Amino acid sequence: MQSLYTDYAAGVFDAQTPPCLSLYQPTHRGHPDNNQDQIRYRNLVKELENSLRSQYSIKDVTPLLAPFRKLAEDFNFWNHTGDGLAVLSAAGMFKVYRLQRPVAELAVVADSFHLKPLLRILQSADRYHVLTLSQQEAKLFEGNRDKLDPVVLLPEVVEALDAVMENEEDKPRAQTWTFGPSSATAGFRHGHTGGTDLTDQQTERFFRAVDRTILEHYSRPSGLPLLLVTLPEHQARFRRISHNAMLIEDGINTHPEGLQAKELRKRSWEVLEPHYLARLAGLVEMYGVAQSRELGSSDLSQAMRAAAAGRVMTLLIEANRHIPGHVDVATGGIEYDTLDNPKADDLLDDLGELVLRTGGQVVVVPAERMPTKTGLAATYRF
Repeated sequence: MQSLYTDYAAGVFDAQTPPCLSLYQPTHRGHPDNNQDQIRYRNLVKELENSLRSQYSIKDVTPLLAPFRKLAEDFNFWNHTGDGLAVLSAAGMFKVYRLQRPVAELAVVADSFHLKPLLRILQSADRYHVLTLSQQEAKLFEGNRDKLDPVVLLPEVVEALDAVMENEEDKPRAQTWTFGPSSATAGFRHGHTGGTDLTDQQTERFFRAVDRTILEHYSRPSGLPLLLVTLPEHQARFRRISHNAMLIEDGINTHPEGLQAKELRKRSWEVLEPHYLARLAGLVEMYGVAQSRELGSSDLSQAMRAAAAGRVMTLLIEANRHIPGHVDVATGGIEYDTLDNPKADDLLDDLGELVLRTGGQVVVVPAERMPTKTGLAATYRF
């Protein structure tokens, strides 16, 4: 499974050769709710096929749909879904993302990818990472206030970790290292020959490799806070060698194997929630100060024009709020529409895209934490 935030940060979705195929659907984590997921997916693939055949020959359509059809037959995949699914594909590219939040069904063929549902997820303020660590194993999880799921390591991440270990000058010849999925979930694991306990030097070497790999492949691309779960003595050692600015000061001081999945999620959110609330409070306060200086607005039309001019520094968008309409991205002019028009865009998503395109920050906030009633709060640079 691909890493959404890594791909987005790397610009994978930019400048792809059309046609670009975007498929979204809600999915279910268990039986019997997930029985219809494959059927709904095939129906959406059929919509893509109909759209493609209206513009392209069967010879061109067949290779574009081949990976979609292969996924439809992957029963192991459909037995391990999340709350939503996103599939983005173009010539030479096929990306599949399990999502921790449901998305509306959509199948569209266009000159560029439809990314708005993903942007809402990427900019949600409650997302975080958890790193569980022992002397011989590390596992990474991604969560929000409701869910915590293991991050399955990509092959390139495993290779990068292996390369870090190979470059360690003091690696003893008797040491053997293996990386990849463990029996429980994806993670990093190392061992050594001889049957003796790991030395402090060997443990610290492993910790340095884990820290560098998490920073480069997960924390830096995503910007998510990182919570460390490990024994107190490993907390101190890992923090001493870590260069990860996303690692928060608070941790959970226990051996990870002593926590069941539900307990790990519960305890993780108990630690992260105060940080989450403090961040939202800071953003709301910043907006209030800006508005008092006429450098902030909750008016959609004003904010859209400001975004088109590159003036919006920070934008708060209300979660689950949608305002149908159309926007002229050059001027920021808007035209409202109705919810029953399937061709209407969501103006809040359009606003968010404009802000991101001009280097601003977008944060999706629950309705009860929003400082306005209009669905947005924009803070201007000037």
